[in-house]
Amino acid sequence: MSTSHSAATRRQVLARTGALGAGIAFTGALSELFAGTAAAQSLGHTGYGPLVPDPDGLLDLPKGFHYRVLSREGDRLRSGEGPVPSNHDGMSAFPGGRGRTRLVRNHENRADGRVPVPTVKGLTYDPEGKGGCTALELDSRNHVLSERVAIAGTAVNCAGGPTPWHTWLTCEETEDRAGTNGYTKDHGFIFEVDPADPHRTGAVPLTAMGRFQHEAIAVDPRRGVVYETEDAFERPFGLFYRFLPEKPLGGRGSLRAGGQLQAMRVPGVPDLSSIQETGATFDRVEWVDVPDPLADGTPIRFQDFGRGGITHAQKLEGCYWGGRSVYFVSSFAHSDEGSAADHYGQIWRYDPERRRLTLVIVFGPDTDVRLPGESPDNICLAPSGGLMVCEDGNGAQHVFGVTRRGEVYAMARGAQNIGTEEEPEWGEFAGVTFSPDGDTMYVNCYTPGTTFAVTGPWRR
Repeated sequence: MSTSHSAATRRQVLARTGALGAGIAFTGALSELFAGTAAAQSLGHTGYGPLVPDPDGLLDLPKGFHYRVLSREGDRLRSGEGPVPSNHDGMSAFPGGRGRTRLVRNHENRADGRVPVPTVKGLTYDPEGKGGCTALELDSRNHVLSERVAIAGTAVNCAGGPTPWHTWLTCEETEDRAGTNGYTKDHGFIFEVDPADPHRTGAVPLTAMGRFQHEAIAVDPRRGVVYETEDAFERPFGLFYRFLPEKPLGGRGSLRAGGQLQAMRVPGVPDLSSIQETGATFDRVEWVDVPDPLADGTPIRFQDFGRGGITHAQKLEGCYWGGRSVYFVSSFAHSDEGSAADHYGQIWRYDPERRRLTLVIVFGPDTDVRLPGESPDNICLAPSGGLMVCEDGNGAQHVFGVTRRGEVYAMARGAQNIGTEEEPEWGEFAGVTFSPDGDTMYVNCYTPGTTFAVTGPWRR
């Protein structure tokens, strides 16, 4: 996700706290992240060797790995609907049958987005919204068979998450109302996107799931509960939510039936940043009904949750399901911006069976595992073991791999692609995800928008 809209960039935060130059590191029960997942059975323990400079100057990879550019901002969509939109962000891969893969890709366009998502009849929510999603279908060799608009007229589509029935929930990271920035409708919703046939889902806001600055979601595949993160930029900071659908696991379109939106309360903990000890556990997690999910008068995080209040956290971003738990990320917290304490990032685990919340990972400059870059952002589990982490900072940008033992290696490095020779800039990475068979890593460069398919000896 781009951080240009935030009150302070991650680089500014790190500079103030002294972490810049030392790099970012994290410690904790790293094995927690893989418990009960397929990755836990074949965890990688080392990297793939040094990066080899790309003679075409786009993407440096280890020896034996190769990339294919699937599409670039400004090129024509295969559908003929218009140009490929800008600001490639969150993404997920789905099985397409006959060895094919379907990708759904977010475009985090604001009102001033460079290349808007083309409006398409039946797929456009607000004709003045420039965000949305595009869908690609690939054959078994990652040749693009089709590329088209999947939803249009939305705003600031940052992240989201896949459903167990193979649709994508795209999240608007804004609270802009109709009449703001030229919009004709309220924004701040989640929309369901069908990668096989976007017209089957259309452009219908899932209003019961709340109107706020959505970041990401994760679905409990057994209960159908949807967990949601809120990346609020100013105090009071965002909340961690769960949505209890009227039709849990009901398949495509079932979330339109509504349900109950609740926010997490950790008794005695009004701000998660105050917890600094890895392994800290809370067994009395409560869920409180949101008084006004549509935030008609007051943003949800400002609303009255009654005696005991509610629990906030700065920069709640990534959210994914692993094993029997949901994991969510607080990218950083800084007391100068109103947090209770400072940290460089946290990963929390919530076990719904035990109603237990555990601080699994704490990022910081003096811990056991060190990322040589800065500003880790999008994260996904790699089928060969460990994590893939997208870097979002200044200077050359990387995708880093992290093994279960905490060893860090560079998996990919982007080329300078914007700016000038005197003031070079590099586009951040986003949307890292793997094909259903685990043989291909897909990743986006945010600016200028580029989607790569990376193949190689992943099983090594």
